[in-house]
Amino acid sequence: MYVVTERLTASGLMTGRCGSQYQAIQASLRSNYQNISSARKLACLAASHSHALSSVCTSVSRAGGLHGCQRQQLPHSSVQAPHHKRQSTRRVACRVLTESAHMAIGSKAPDFELPEPLTGKSIRLNEATAGATATLVMFICNHCPFVVMLKPAIAALAKEYQAKGVAVIAISSNSIQTHPQDGPEKMAQDAKTHGYTFPYLYDESQSVAKAYQAACTPEFYVFDKNLHLTYHGQFDDARPNNGKEVTGADLRLALDAVVAGSGLPAGFKARPSIGCNIKWHPGQEPDCFGPQVVKK
Repeated sequence: MYVVTERLTASGLMTGRCGSQYQAIQASLRSNYQNISSARKLACLAASHSHALSSVCTSVSRAGGLHGCQRQQLPHSSVQAPHHKRQSTRRVACRVLTESAHMAIGSKAPDFELPEPLTGKSIRLNEATAGATATLVMFICNHCPFVVMLKPAIAALAKEYQAKGVAVIAISSNSIQTHPQDGPEKMAQDAKTHGYTFPYLYDESQSVAKAYQAACTPEFYVFDKNLHLTYHGQFDDARPNNGKEVTGADLRLALDAVVAGSGLPAGFKARPSIGCNIKWHPGQEPDCFGPQVVKK
């Protein structure tokens, strides 16, 4: 998990009393972050120094390494400059970039029935995957930049492996209370725009995301013909702005193995996917995620 700031504080914020507090929390975080084993502790640290939240976000971004269900949404904060500077104050907001949590290999895929906004049909997992050599389940959304960069590659990979007998299903579980751009109407438009040949389903209750222990978008699950999990991890090593080519290498390897009826190569270690956290309905976040503070 990495935390990044979406906006920087206004000029003048880091002067005077606020400046000294900024310096103090920077020094504290630099000296202690390696010993922090829980994102919850870190969130408490950030909350107690909300006037320096952007400092915390920047430092944690550099520190990295908070994984799985130890992640916690850091609170949004209205950062106040010294009184004579307040006209230049800007809102500071943080976005949690989250790693996929662990789902045990061999786990049975939880069944579900969800609507497909594009067609208005209801799709049930067990029916949609009947006779498939393997099944790929993806948690994606419309707006997340980690998904946006992969959409053409996802569409191409899905079409390729559907021809090999793989059932492909995508799900969006993001709350439209906080992110209306991920709503069903926009999902239908997205499916048309990118030529999705697979159903793109809407998990309004977020119960399916919770059943799969989904944490981020994108997130990929590969199941065998009996719907037992064989792979849970990343598409490949490409990330926005890291300069790496989008190849789908990790997911392709996992799909090829299950289609061939063989196991993953010896020594292969699945790497967790990284992306924007699933946007949970306020007050209904999984226990492992912690409460969100939604920007008004």
